[in-house]
Amino acid sequence: MALSKKVEDRAKNESIPPGASLKEHIIKIIYEELISLLGEAGTLKKEKQVLMLVGLYGQGKTTTAGKLARYLSKRGLSVGLIAADVHRPAALDQLLQIGEEIKVPVYGIRGEKDAVKIVREGLKQFESTDVKIIDTSGRHSLEQDLIDEVSRVERTAKADQRILVLDASVGQQAGVQAKAFHDAVNVNGVILTKLDGTAKGGGALSAVGHTGAPIIFIGTGEHLEDLETFNPERFISRLLGMGDLHTLLERMRESIDESKAEETAKKIMSGHFTLREMYEQMEMLADVGPLKKVMSMLPGIPGMKKDINPDELQEKLAMFHVIMDSMTDEELDNPKLIKSSRVLRISRGAGVEQKHVRELLKQYNMSRKAVKGFMGNRKIRRQLMKQMKDQKAYED
Repeated sequence: MALSKKVEDRAKNESIPPGASLKEHIIKIIYEELISLLGEAGTLKKEKQVLMLVGLYGQGKTTTAGKLARYLSKRGLSVGLIAADVHRPAALDQLLQIGEEIKVPVYGIRGEKDAVKIVREGLKQFESTDVKIIDTSGRHSLEQDLIDEVSRVERTAKADQRILVLDASVGQQAGVQAKAFHDAVNVNGVILTKLDGTAKGGGALSAVGHTGAPIIFIGTGEHLEDLETFNPERFISRLLGMGDLHTLLERMRESIDESKAEETAKKIMSGHFTLREMYEQMEMLADVGPLKKVMSMLPGIPGMKKDINPDELQEKLAMFHVIMDSMTDEELDNPKLIKSSRVLRISRGAGVEQKHVRELLKQYNMSRKAVKGFMGNRKIRRQLMKQMKDQKAYED
């Protein structure tokens, strides 16, 4: 209610900036107030510490424990995972599987129902390990025995970070959950999970409000590398459907071979655009991640564009990839050679209909014309060349 009142007061009392519409003005006010509400992002120091994850069932605690272990081990710290979820039958097996995947040791006692005993023994086992991560039990609701158990575990662990793990789709219940866990263990950090779907994470606002604890990370997918440090500005941009170009560019820099990308860009700028360049562009796009995730970071696409189904587009690009794999080097470098007889051979080799090969060629010709028109603009070419030189100088 306080947030709504602040937005209303500012909308009434502040003048609309020149050139802005009323809608743009209000969105700007909401954006600024939400940033203020979230405050500064939390940090996870790269030092010796004990981390304890709490939350209900289905929030993603165990997977998040693995993501944190991977994140910290990648930064040179030794990590140990402690399986203290004694109520979910598959919890230990899941954590063991994750530990094996990321090459991080896991401590658990199969069949043991005393979480405090497991934590006590686990801390001894990992005494010389830099970071101990405790995966605690959840429940389907905030039952008193859950609260009592996590309180006992916390008193034993004396955790440096008591992190609440919340599903982004939890909505207004986030506040209630956050308060209960905060009262039990004094939560001092939040991780928001499952931000890869339609959920935008508005419940995080309630969680932060009830605990005063900052958000440290957000989980953006099911894979163990899908963990991003929290940035309030980017988060609110996503929440309001304004995209997150900064994260997209970061992901591209991490995923794409820069020398290969530069070589492809130079070819295109010189007017050389064949099926091979198109193929290389598609490979680079695939390296960045699923199209649905890429599109969610683009401004004005809070999940996906209304007129584009990213899953269908992903399937089509995969099919085009297979078709081009069935072409000869000569055909990739000189698409004009591809006539009826070659279309038939390529379609058979790719296991698709001839119309799909022609659809690819049609798409290629449209792209080629667009590139030709774009690069025909000398001003744009000069700007692109300057940007490439500036980026090279910055990297050197």
